[in-house]
This record gives sequence, C-alpha cells and structure tokens, in this order.
Amino acid sequence: MSQEPQNEQTPESPAPDAEDVAVASSDARIAELEAEVAKLKNEILYAKAETDNVRRRLEQQAEDRAKYSISAIAKDVLSVADNLRRALDSVPPAAREGNDMANTLTVGVEMTERELLATFERYGIRAVPAHGTRFDPNLHQAMMEVEDTTQPEGTVVMVMQQGYQIHDRLLRPALVGVSKGGPKTPPGEQVDTKA
Repeated sequence: MSQEPQNEQTPESPAPDAEDVAVASSDARIAELEAEVAKLKNEILYAKAETDNVRRRLEQQAEDRAKYSISAIAKDVLSVADNLRRALDSVPPAAREGNDMANTLTVGVEMTERELLATFERYGIRAVPAHGTRFDPNLHQAMMEVEDTTQPEGTVVMVMQQGYQIHDRLLRPALVGVSKGGPKTPPGEQVDTKA
C-alpha cells in the first residue's frame, strides 16, 4: 500500500447562497419596520395625550365661561347695590319713626336691596367678609389706618365700600380702614397691612 500524499483541501468560506442573503435582508427589513412601528406607536401616544390635554383645557374654558360670563355686567351692577346701601344708611332711624312716607320708602329700598343680593347669590356673587376680620390683601384694599387700641393691629375696623367675589374670583376688593396701635397680632397670625 502506498501512501500517497493526499492533497487536503481546506474548504474555502462557503459562498453565501441566495437563501442566506434573503434571510439577512429580511431580518434587517423586519428590524427596520419594527423600529418604525415603535416610533409610530410613540407618536400616536403623544398625539392622544395632546388631544386629551386640549379636550381638558377646552372643558375648563367652557366651565369658566359659564361661571364667569356675567362678571362684566356684575361689576356694573355692584354700584346699584352700593347706592341702595347708601340710601338706607342716609335715613336715620329717628326720621323713620312717625313718618309713614319715609318708613314706607325705606322698607321698599330694603326689599329691593334684599332682592338684588339674593339675585347676586343665585349667580355665585357674594360679599367679601370685611368688618371685624383680619386684613387680607387678596380681598381688601387698605385706604387708611385707623388708630384703635381696642382692636388687634391689622383688623378691618371700617368698610368704605363693600367688596364682592364671583365664585372664587374677586370682582372688587373691599375698600377698608385697618386698625393700628392695638395689641400686636400673635406671630402665627401675621397680617400684611402694607399691600
């Protein structure tokens, strides 16, 4: 037996066949499409979130319009309430006694004022608490300081013009006089009298 040297052939890298190329190409295309699908899903989520935000904003605006649409006319009608109150305050109680005409007129003005204030209340308009309360720059406008040692400093002791709110918004601040010279306000209840 003779041993002939055999030419060992080392297999060269196999030539990629068409099937392998197609699979690789398909895998790349699938990955590309999956990335595009993920991107589009993300865009849809952002668009849906934006749509929800716009819807909520529009609902809030519609609610605000319904609640506050009468603000402009209400501000104008506040002067009517002021004048009714001034008319009542201008008639001393002694003038009403024994004078049927003055008494009848005063009762009529009181009824008109009550009706107007009840109408205000139906539309969410109410008077701002003022006399005897702590000065609040969000509700009151200080017109003067009044020397009053019987009241704690920063207490509203005089109301020159009643303030009003519509729901949670201020229509007009109360014009007030604030006490000074009285007992100091306890540290936990500091009131801003400079506003």
